[in-house]
Amino acid sequence: MADIFDVVADATRRDILAVLLERESAVPQSGGEISVSEIVAALGTSQPTVSKHLKVLRESGLVTVREEGQHRYYRLDRGPLETLEDWLIPFMSSDAAADAATLAGAEAHEASLNEDQWAFASAIGKVFADTAHQVTQVVKRK
Repeated sequence: MADIFDVVADATRRDILAVLLERESAVPQSGGEISVSEIVAALGTSQPTVSKHLKVLRESGLVTVREEGQHRYYRLDRGPLETLEDWLIPFMSSDAAADAATLAGAEAHEASLNEDQWAFASAIGKVFADTAHQVTQVVKRK
């Protein structure tokens, strides 16, 4: 699970995911596919930078690529995000405190988190909140 958090922790990769999400909803007939050059234009970032981040997203399973000649077309793959969502839902529900108490009771035999683990969990929460906000803004624009 930590790998996906590392991947979405980067702002440029989150921006690329937002572009892919926007393409998926704005141009449904495209199947959500978008070329690297279109991503570059949307972000105003260099092609090598976008390609580097797309490679990380592809290796993590967050995007798929279709090759057509020398062109590459990328599309969002929601699978890893759904796994992440399943993990996060208990923390986001209105009964989060009750869920946390239940979880704490079930895992009482495990050692408590050390300082590094708490810092990592805090960073995860911040990344999720930032990503959720960005996705909400993209959805609102549509």
